[in-house]
Amino acid sequence: MSQSALITTEQLAAILGDPNLRLYDCTTYLDPAPSGSEVPYRAVPGDKTFAAGHIPGADFLDLQGEFSDVSAPQFFMMPDVARLEAAFGRHGLDATKPTVLYSIGTMMWSTRFWWMLRSLGVAAWVLDGGFDKWKEEGHPVETGASKGYPATTFKATPRTGFFVDKNFVKARIGDPSTVTVNALGPQYHRGLEPSRYGRPGRVPGSVNVPAATLVNADKTLISPADAEAKFTAAGVTRDKNVILYCGGGISATIDLLMLTQLGYDSLTLYDASMGEWARDPALPIETD
Repeated sequence: MSQSALITTEQLAAILGDPNLRLYDCTTYLDPAPSGSEVPYRAVPGDKTFAAGHIPGADFLDLQGEFSDVSAPQFFMMPDVARLEAAFGRHGLDATKPTVLYSIGTMMWSTRFWWMLRSLGVAAWVLDGGFDKWKEEGHPVETGASKGYPATTFKATPRTGFFVDKNFVKARIGDPSTVTVNALGPQYHRGLEPSRYGRPGRVPGSVNVPAATLVNADKTLISPADAEAKFTAAGVTRDKNVILYCGGGISATIDLLMLTQLGYDSLTLYDASMGEWARDPALPIETD
C-alpha cells in the first residue's frame, strides 16, 4: 500500500488474504430522535448490516458504544486514551500491522476512526468508496457475526492538537492566522433552515466546504485537484491553522482526510461541533 490515507478496492482485494491485515467495519446509522427528545438523533451501531454482509475477515467497531465518551452530553466525543487503548486492544489492533477501515453509505464513519487513530499515533487506511463500492464491483462478501482478531495489549502514542474544545474555537474567531471550516451543507452553514443541533447558523467567520461536495456519486473521494480548488476558493490555504467542525465531529473528518492528502498539516477538529455550539447561548452564532 502507498503512504496515502486511502486504499482502493483493488488494493484491498489484493491483500485480503494477508493474516496480518486488520480490517474494520465502522458503520453507524443516525435514526430520527423520538419526538420531544433533547438529542438531535439516535446513534445506532451498524452491527445488523455487518451481519447481513461485510468484507471477509472484517471485525465490527461500535463507535458510539465502545469508542466514544458515553458520559458526554454530545454523541461521539473522543474518550480518554486508556479507554481507547482497552477498546482497540479488545479488537486486536496492532500498530505494526496494516489496518484498513471502511463503512457503509458514507465514508465519514471510517474517516472518524482514521482521525482518532492518527491522534493515537497509528497509521490506518480508509477504503475509498467503502463497502458500497466493494459490493458494487462484485468483490467477495461474507455474512454473520464477526470472528474478531486475537486481543492485543495496545499502547497508544498520543499526539496533541488533533481535537479542540469550544474555548479554543471561540478564542480564534477573527484570528487572521486561523481559518475555521464548517463541513455541513450550505443551507445549515448560512442558517437558512432549522438545525437539529439547536440555533441555526455557524461559528462566526467560518467558511463552508461541505463534506458532501468532496464525494463522488460512487462514494469515492473527488480528485485532489478538484478538492484543492474547493478549499482554496473558500480561503483555506497552507499558511493557515485550520479548524474543522460539523454537527458532531464526524463528517468534518472527510475534509480532514482530504486536507491531509493534499499535504496540509496544521489541522484540528472541534470535536463537539454544532451539537455543543448551537445549544450554548453564551457562544456567538452567525447567519446570513
